[in-house]
Amino acid sequence: MTMHTPFVIIVTGLPATGKTTIAQWLADQLHLPLLRKDAIKEILFDTLGWSDREWSRKLSKASIAVLFSLMEVQLRAGQSFISESNFMHPRDTEDFLCLHQRHPFTAFQILCTCDGPTLVQRFMARSSERHPGHVDANALNELTPILLQGRIVPLEIGGTLYELDTTDFSSIDYKKLLHAVETALATRCQPNP
Repeated sequence: MTMHTPFVIIVTGLPATGKTTIAQWLADQLHLPLLRKDAIKEILFDTLGWSDREWSRKLSKASIAVLFSLMEVQLRAGQSFISESNFMHPRDTEDFLCLHQRHPFTAFQILCTCDGPTLVQRFMARSSERHPGHVDANALNELTPILLQGRIVPLEIGGTLYELDTTDFSSIDYKKLLHAVETALATRCQPNP
């Protein structure tokens, strides 16, 4: 007899690569809980207030800590879920590996990538639509060289790595993505002790 391990879909990438759009679409398709760092951060902004880039960075650290705590709650209950953030290697790799040690899970990492200049334009365009606490306009000079790379280093946590080019949202093959996720979801299992 086999027992399924929790299935964790990790949606990551640089800011403005479309992580939230992809993660929300998958959550709707698969009926899985979606845990988002920026959703936590915006609650903290609304509760504690916002000011400058330094404060935004502090709340980012707090938000990622809360996110990992919520992921652990889900895993302790044996629940699958989707987690979305601009997870950074190596910092977040270590936290995921520690989490996996305590509560084994099957990882499916979706790394959103984008053409660099397109990403810079997209970041500038979305600034007025995001919560003012993110102070995106103040972060543009700092983030432009990073955004121009179009890609971050994926987490080294095992499981499946699926790279998704989001430069042109209209050309994303959502059916292919869903098939890849559902195939991995259907085949995960571990021997029953």
